[in-house]
Amino acid sequence: ITIDIALWKFETSKYYVTIIDAPGHRDFIKNMITGTSQADCAVLIVAAGTGEFEAGISQNGQTREHALLAFTLGVKQLIVGVNKMDSTEPPYSEARFEEIKKEVSSYIKKIGYNPAAVPFVPISGWHGDNMLEASDKMPWFKGWAIERKEGKADGKTLIEALDAILPPSRPTDKPLRLPLQDVYKIGGIGTVPVGRVETGVLKPGMVVTFAPVGLTTEVKSVEMHHEALQEAVPGDNVGFNVKNVSVKELRRGYVAGDSKNNPPRGAADFIAQVIVLNHPGQIANGYTPVLDCHTAHIACKFAEIKEK
Repeated sequence: ITIDIALWKFETSKYYVTIIDAPGHRDFIKNMITGTSQADCAVLIVAAGTGEFEAGISQNGQTREHALLAFTLGVKQLIVGVNKMDSTEPPYSEARFEEIKKEVSSYIKKIGYNPAAVPFVPISGWHGDNMLEASDKMPWFKGWAIERKEGKADGKTLIEALDAILPPSRPTDKPLRLPLQDVYKIGGIGTVPVGRVETGVLKPGMVVTFAPVGLTTEVKSVEMHHEALQEAVPGDNVGFNVKNVSVKELRRGYVAGDSKNNPPRGAADFIAQVIVLNHPGQIANGYTPVLDCHTAHIACKFAEIKEK
């Protein structure tokens, strides 16, 4: 099982892709939220093997919860990879793929995704079928095709589905907000926070403030894909080196902003719209859940339920 979040990078003919591999296991949902909150598109991998798919989509399975969390966290584009097609009965079964596609379509539609805009790709990660090149093991698969208001797209492979992702409009004109995903200490360089620019622009030489602690420091350099950047814009996953700050003073969940332009600040309270999923007990005033907000996880309390 994947416990932590791993970032892998590769290039397609169109994009630099950063894969945030989020944990699939229930106990690590917190890490999964940290990863998912920073994504532009979700790739939901469902296992096609006998019994495996059923376990994932069952009432308590991970497939449902992940698709729901992705949508709730604002990840509005989705790709479904139907994996392990080599271990269906019989192998590479069209009927099994269609059965899974029908079931997952009906489920994601209930969540809020439009199945017509979601590519379903039958794959085998182990054998490489339909990952980068069209497989000859599934002659019945004529390819995926999607329709959305921005236009149509089609293809045969998972990598083509990644190329069909629409890049979201990037809010560069808003004040800088960069939630930290991790903080590293790198020998010879110093303290390097890592995260994704959500809004605004980050540049070397800027003075940044970290909320909620109010720590202020200068950015020495900004790096992405191992290259120095003159500016990082929304969507960029970057590391940036900060002056005179020890790695102990920063942590995942802090938010960096521009000291001179509406820097982020902590809040003592706020009004929230809450959706309740599979919760066993009653929820009343005084309820104390853990709030997952971008990459932060913080205990809070329902002071007053205003309406329902």
